[in-house]
Amino acid sequence: MENKELIRLEHVSKSFDGQVVLDDLNLVIHENEFVTLLGPSGCGKTTTLRIIGGFETPDSGKVIFDGKDITSAAPDKRPLNTVFQKYALFTHMDVADNIAFGLRISGKSKSYIADKISYALKLVNLEGFEYRSVNSLSGGQQQRIAMARAIVNEPRVLLLDEPLGALDLKLRQDMQYELIRLKNELGITFIYVTHDQEEALTMSDTIVVMNQGYIQQTGSPEKIYNEPENAFVADFIGDSNIIDSIMVRDKLVSILGHEFTCVDTGFGNNKHVDVVIRPEDVELSEARADALCGEVTDVIFKGVHYEMCVMAGGFEWLVHSTKMFPEGAKVSIGVDPFNIQIMNKPASEDEEAATENDQN
Repeated sequence: MENKELIRLEHVSKSFDGQVVLDDLNLVIHENEFVTLLGPSGCGKTTTLRIIGGFETPDSGKVIFDGKDITSAAPDKRPLNTVFQKYALFTHMDVADNIAFGLRISGKSKSYIADKISYALKLVNLEGFEYRSVNSLSGGQQQRIAMARAIVNEPRVLLLDEPLGALDLKLRQDMQYELIRLKNELGITFIYVTHDQEEALTMSDTIVVMNQGYIQQTGSPEKIYNEPENAFVADFIGDSNIIDSIMVRDKLVSILGHEFTCVDTGFGNNKHVDVVIRPEDVELSEARADALCGEVTDVIFKGVHYEMCVMAGGFEWLVHSTKMFPEGAKVSIGVDPFNIQIMNKPASEDEEAATENDQN
């Protein structure tokens, strides 16, 4: 059962110095959902977060929170808190004073504040750190204190603007699991901004893929990865083979001159389409006369699998497989019909950018 709607952005647009950053954006976020805004630099994801948080005002459109229009409400009048990439901790205060800052401004009692500090430090696994200097903490510990400071204010929504960006890989991975745990324990809505696809796939209930101020696709990590709606999403989320092909008829597509059975229908006959095939879905076997054949041009051992490049039909295929074919080997290419994703070709760059926006 889907949780109730909490936040709705209606036809939100925003420009800076004449440059359109968000163009008629519509988005719905539900209670207790971990939503990730994902996309390349300049796609509008941070601006979207700042508009939700009240740090920016849209040029047009509305921000609805729990049925109320909060478009013009100040950040401190919204039931949410933000954790920034820079953490914004007060270096002249110890850990306890940093965590208690918002509570003291709200006029909470000393005993209430002490209880909340203890609770928050336990939640982020930093018990006993109350009187530590912020400057003595590692990057990961500072990130947790920033989280604790946000949590004690009991927000209904936590906004996170690339909070793991400054951490090294191992610590970043550890903190991903911490964030999932916190979200589950606290029962609040997380809205997370990142350009890191792995982060988005690991943590999210829902991913919102953005580009050029438009939402390209919204869905679960599995749907975004396995059923990309356009070439941008397919290319941005993980590795993909994106091939100019011809839809011969329903359930039959011609890829590089060879016909493959697929499961897609409704694209018409003899129509140019884009085909997406993930590297792990390409099946290599010994070369056969009746198949699309090619030659292995490169092999890299990745630990869990081999990454191979295969030149076949004038296209360089990326292949991930636990079975290794050596460089120079002649192979044939096979794909399960369910692993061939068919997409309409956009008529123009504007249509490509606006694909999902037009569907909202």
